[in-house]
Amino acid sequence: MKKIVTMGEIMLRLSTPNNEKFIQADEFDINYGGGEANVAVSCANYGHKAEFVTAVPDNEIGECAVAALKKYGVETCHVAKCGERLGIYYLETGASIRPSKVVYDRAHSSITTATAKDFDFDAIFKDADWFHFTGITPAVSDSAAVLTEEALKAAKKHGVTVSVDLNFRKKLWSSEKAKKVMTNLMKYVDVCIGNEEDADLVLGYKPGKTDVTSGDLELEGYKDIFRRMVKDLGFKYCISSLRVSRSASDNGWSACIYDGKTGEFYHSKTYNLHPIVDRVGGGDSFAGGVITGFLDGKDFKQALEFGVAASALKHTIPGDFNLVTRKEVEALAGGDGSGRVQR
Repeated sequence: MKKIVTMGEIMLRLSTPNNEKFIQADEFDINYGGGEANVAVSCANYGHKAEFVTAVPDNEIGECAVAALKKYGVETCHVAKCGERLGIYYLETGASIRPSKVVYDRAHSSITTATAKDFDFDAIFKDADWFHFTGITPAVSDSAAVLTEEALKAAKKHGVTVSVDLNFRKKLWSSEKAKKVMTNLMKYVDVCIGNEEDADLVLGYKPGKTDVTSGDLELEGYKDIFRRMVKDLGFKYCISSLRVSRSASDNGWSACIYDGKTGEFYHSKTYNLHPIVDRVGGGDSFAGGVITGFLDGKDFKQALEFGVAASALKHTIPGDFNLVTRKEVEALAGGDGSGRVQR
């Protein structure tokens, strides 16, 4: 069993039931989630020791968020109780040609005002094997960006492998600011994960003529930018999910990886996701699956296939968290995608 630490914001998710539009809804379904929290749940679910580091308000809603993590075996002993409120996001789940929509209500949330003084990073990382963060956390506030770098410094001091999911969110910051902040943080990163939009808007690397709307994926373009990212930023591995969005309910799903040491490029098998139940958290389930593969000792190709299969299954599950078992992921990765009833 390996230990992974993730750090970021967990939020209350309020989503419309039955694909309703916001204006129709008389009630909301309640879930909790957030990029790094979702990864922690995935890794804990597959049998690794996972700890989530965050800040939540010292009230009942903060306790509910922490309880949602504990329910799935995530360690929360270093969660800080401070700040004004828990962030909220509202989700209108699209269908067919109507896209999903997200409205954020996260200003002044606890993580946006937390500082390194609220955490004992030496204790957090002393027995850790892996640290994962996303581009969402440094985007929520300047203070959170500073906090992220302090965590990264501590992780590297303790010899921990670091991964990032670039995760650009245009509602949180501009591409110009993202490039400035995130490029600085990349010197701490070993494994870089992100899709084609993230690579472009966060780090300035555009993969050739890829058009995910039309389904035209130019894999040589990904190989080229991965090669340049490794050369410029020193990553051990560059990884991208590949989503072809035919509609909100119908996607093609695969991924690719580049080994910075050998220069080998690998493209996974492709899954047809239709109908999609919930795509929120899909990228996080992919990151959690790939990280689990590496923590398991799999080679980079096997780790990628585990991550792609895990994420394909997540698209069938409501909520942010991926709750499939290791056995289910391995069955799909091994070729059993029949969906037959298990009796």
